[in-house]
Amino acid sequence: MKYLIILGDGMADEPLPSLGNKTPLQVANIPTIDQLAKLGKCGILHTIPKDYEPGSEIANLSVLGYDVAKVFEGRGSLEAASMGINIKEGEMAMRCNLICVENKKIKNHSAGHISNEEANELIQYLNRELGNERIKFYPGVSYRHLLVIKDGIKKINCTPPHNVPGAKINDVLIKAESVEAKETAELLNDLILRSQKLLQKHPINLKRIEEGKDPANSIWPWSPGYRPRMETVLETYDFRNGAVISAVDLIKGIGIYAGLKPIEVEGATGLYNTNYEGKAQATLNALKESDFVFLHIEASDEAGHEGDAELKVKTIEYLENRIVKPIFEEIQKWEEPVTIAILPDHPTSCITKTHTSDPVPFIIYRPGKFPDKVTEYNEFSVREGAYGKLYGEEFMNELTETGFFKASYRKMKQMWKGWTE
Repeated sequence: MKYLIILGDGMADEPLPSLGNKTPLQVANIPTIDQLAKLGKCGILHTIPKDYEPGSEIANLSVLGYDVAKVFEGRGSLEAASMGINIKEGEMAMRCNLICVENKKIKNHSAGHISNEEANELIQYLNRELGNERIKFYPGVSYRHLLVIKDGIKKINCTPPHNVPGAKINDVLIKAESVEAKETAELLNDLILRSQKLLQKHPINLKRIEEGKDPANSIWPWSPGYRPRMETVLETYDFRNGAVISAVDLIKGIGIYAGLKPIEVEGATGLYNTNYEGKAQATLNALKESDFVFLHIEASDEAGHEGDAELKVKTIEYLENRIVKPIFEEIQKWEEPVTIAILPDHPTSCITKTHTSDPVPFIIYRPGKFPDKVTEYNEFSVREGAYGKLYGEEFMNELTETGFFKASYRKMKQMWKGWTE
């Protein structure tokens, strides 16, 4: 048996007045996904543990069966792995967005989805102007970049910029949560303010303004942490090998720490215009060689952050027609069965333009198994599913049919490993 997770980032939502008080999943035309719901079993999954913000880093670790409280070390260190950057002892890594600020407020978290080429030049410029032996900027993809600080203290309160569109900058600057972290917070806030002065008149931003685009006129560092210590998914669930396919450094970084081979797809953007066909083919190729494949599609999350309900419906239909349908049609021809799971990591509300902690709907289709009574896939229909309500690692246990005794053995092995280290 092989295993495939197809994750539509932020795909779940709440009923929207613009869609007749239905969710994008309820409105979207998704016959293949609905068919998998009919043939499989469904439920809802809590991916955000209590006292955690509903970030993609938390949710995706949870989907992959990790105890977030034990392994999470900030988003930056996970993205660093994808970028080939080794976070050393004494270094703190942070996600560093290029954002758009207007009238001293956060206009958007993505600088109008700035291009890779423009962003790369801006980050290299900031590294020359602000970087030193202690501070280093690394370019990533579009608005998503990395900031590494030596001797940084992670006990700071950082607000993810996608959670506070419209907020006044001064209201959401970084705050120290301990006396020893005060210097780190002051350093980061100084970098934010200095970056605004430097970026304001950069030729790239002047050109973007002329073209009617949002300028990338500020950095925004958040989610600090050190190098994580994680058992791989391969070890935990007895897979021989595995792969991760995503356009997002965070997901590739999680995959690398999880022991999964990252597979690059040309034209994968993380937006609605991503190379869906390329990702579908890469998934099929990976399944021929791997026991487990984690396929991540970012587009619906970005549509939610933009508050664009119609675009979100379209991204879900793209997932249906250009990912799920061709993959399902092909694997039905294979001799070796493939278990398929479909789910989001978290909801992304088109009303608030932010992530929420609500549970997400999921399908697990296993060839040859009796289905439950669910006949369509959305946030409400799956509540009648056979799996009911699951939490965190319970999802991977069900996906892989780990069973009580095997799960108990695994926990004992993890405890023993912790005692002996």
